[in-house]
Amino acid sequence: PQSYPVCNHTLMLLSDSHTCPLVSTAKVGKTSLIMSLVSEEFPDDVPLRAEEITIPADVTPERVPTHIVDYSEAEQSDEQLYQEISKANVICIVYSVNNKKSIEKVTSHWIPLINDRTDKDSRVPLILVGNKSDLVEHSSMETILPIMNQYSDIETCVECSAKNLKNISELFYYAQKAVLHPTGPLYCPEEKEMKPSCIKSLTRIFKVSDLDNDGILNDKELNFFQRTCFNMPLAPQALEDVKNVVRKNMTDGVEDNGLTLKGFLFLHTLFIQRGRHETTWTVLRRFGYDDDLELHQEYLFPLLKIPADCTTELNHNAYLFLQSVFDKHDKDRDCALSPDEVKDLFKVFPYMPWGPDVNNTVCTNDQGWITYQGYLSQWTLTTYLDVQRCLEYLGYLGYSIICEQESQAAAITVTRNKRIDLQKKQTQRSVFRCNILGARGSGKTSFLQAFLGRNLLKQRKIREDHKSFYSINTTYVYGQEKYLLVRLCISLPVSCFLGTFELFTFCNCLPKCYDINNPYLQYFMDSKTPCMMIASKSDLHEARQHYSLTPLDFCRKNKLHPPQPWTCNTVDAPNKDLYTKLTTMAMYPGHLSPPVCYYRGHLSPPVCYYRGHFHAKLRCMCTCNRCTFCICQNILRSQLLTNIKAKFYSVVLNRLHDVGAYLLVDEECSLIQQVHTISNVEESIYMESSVQHMAQADLKSSTFWLRASVGATVFAVLGFAMYRAILKQR
Repeated sequence: PQSYPVCNHTLMLLSDSHTCPLVSTAKVGKTSLIMSLVSEEFPDDVPLRAEEITIPADVTPERVPTHIVDYSEAEQSDEQLYQEISKANVICIVYSVNNKKSIEKVTSHWIPLINDRTDKDSRVPLILVGNKSDLVEHSSMETILPIMNQYSDIETCVECSAKNLKNISELFYYAQKAVLHPTGPLYCPEEKEMKPSCIKSLTRIFKVSDLDNDGILNDKELNFFQRTCFNMPLAPQALEDVKNVVRKNMTDGVEDNGLTLKGFLFLHTLFIQRGRHETTWTVLRRFGYDDDLELHQEYLFPLLKIPADCTTELNHNAYLFLQSVFDKHDKDRDCALSPDEVKDLFKVFPYMPWGPDVNNTVCTNDQGWITYQGYLSQWTLTTYLDVQRCLEYLGYLGYSIICEQESQAAAITVTRNKRIDLQKKQTQRSVFRCNILGARGSGKTSFLQAFLGRNLLKQRKIREDHKSFYSINTTYVYGQEKYLLVRLCISLPVSCFLGTFELFTFCNCLPKCYDINNPYLQYFMDSKTPCMMIASKSDLHEARQHYSLTPLDFCRKNKLHPPQPWTCNTVDAPNKDLYTKLTTMAMYPGHLSPPVCYYRGHLSPPVCYYRGHFHAKLRCMCTCNRCTFCICQNILRSQLLTNIKAKFYSVVLNRLHDVGAYLLVDEECSLIQQVHTISNVEESIYMESSVQHMAQADLKSSTFWLRASVGATVFAVLGFAMYRAILKQR
């Protein structure tokens, strides 16, 4: 078939014409076969050995170039013979149908010699060729069949005549077929049934093709299977003929007018027994199998380039495919996969990919079964952390075949570089990583499990060997569904920090969890990742800190948002607003850097330092994008307001330069104070739409800006009062 890769195969012809003293009287005509194939007529003068001949790919049914090598004992040594055997892909042993000694030499000399010179795990297929069929009226098949049954390496036997050109082209066709479609991996002649490896491969193909998982291939699924493998659908009458053949030979091969697994396997057994190996091999290779009935590495791991500072996510088509797989195996329609349903889903895998820790990584129902959302979250986690493993899993499920894609790489989206996100101060990613940091006993593990809706009581029931270092779930930011991946990190001393710097670099936000009963931090230094301070166990009494500054005073001193209280010691599921805030921080990277904090003589990873346009948002912690506060923040982040602010600074400074020295001291202090006042409250006030219609002439007028500064101060005070009122209502 044209879908196979084109490669070269060596065809070697052997006979016993020169292996005994009766050479001159026991010629079998192997060289004549080659000469007749080339010239299409019987040669009058036959040399001792024919030169190597190459049959072009375009003149063979399999579209594969073939090299034909002749061997002559008179001209070549045994060492040359051994070299040719080691290079051969298929070997034709020629005998004369009217010479019993030549038939005996097949088993007494040639087959043992070939087996001794080839690897036992990769036997070369053999073709028995009975020449000079024109000299006898009977067939030699009665003598050859026991030999074929005795040696599984023999693919087939062909009787031909070099003189009459009978079956000459068929001989080389079967030789090519023995290489491309070998019988050995598929069928056991002694037991007259398919080998276990073949049954296993075809069973996986059946399950992948059974789109509704009812154990039957209906007409729609059979047509899809036929079109996928052979590029053409089956006519309705052809479908009925196939089913009728199965019905006549099996009682349970057809059910509900569909083909069962037993019927599917019977059809392929029938194809092999009738010599149509190419049909079964076409199906196997279309689904990614090689000659050893193992999935190709190129099929499981297609090429996917991932630049530095980029992440991998599943695209929309991949999620639709995974949704169809979930629906296919969720037989009770409870939007959760029971343990039996999970096993059924992964029957197409050579191993079980999900362990018991997965149930503590994603959302589950009250019975501990993975929900639909948890199922998609686990796939998202695998794609983000190990995209090659995800490609392998999608290959087992048959993504490229069901979705009619070139490979599983079509299911992956590579995000843009993180530097671009920082420059634009926003990101297009849908999956964000959050490394939770803190000392032992600070509540980090509880923070992971609370993200999955589990309170402290449910967390205590988790076995120690089933705990996970990850948790992933969905959050909604401004109406958009995003995935937040939380990674548990241990506390690190100063000596280990440099070696694990990448742990803090390849993430989108770094929350620092601390127990309100324990001593707090003292110093800080700059880093580059948005962070948040989490005051865990907020249901307990807050202990007095050993340092001069309380956590709240420390945040105020360094213009940080205050620590966020959090606890999972609740009756119902813990509140998830804090996770939404973390996702929002990751979606909108800030202007300034967070600090890295020291406490108890150890280096704690980055804590919280997040200012700029996002600082006010974190103070209010609103994510609805509909209230007055959110509308104000959108206006404050606009480019127009930024330009006006820059011009305002420029005009005020120019005016200060023009006034007299006696006014400079007083007015400069007053105006600078006004500027700082506006700068501090500009994150909270709502700018009137009339700002957009300022005339260019007014921008150049220093008198206008002096008056505007006074008015802006009054307006800022009123705006700040309105902002305080909004916070009080909240």
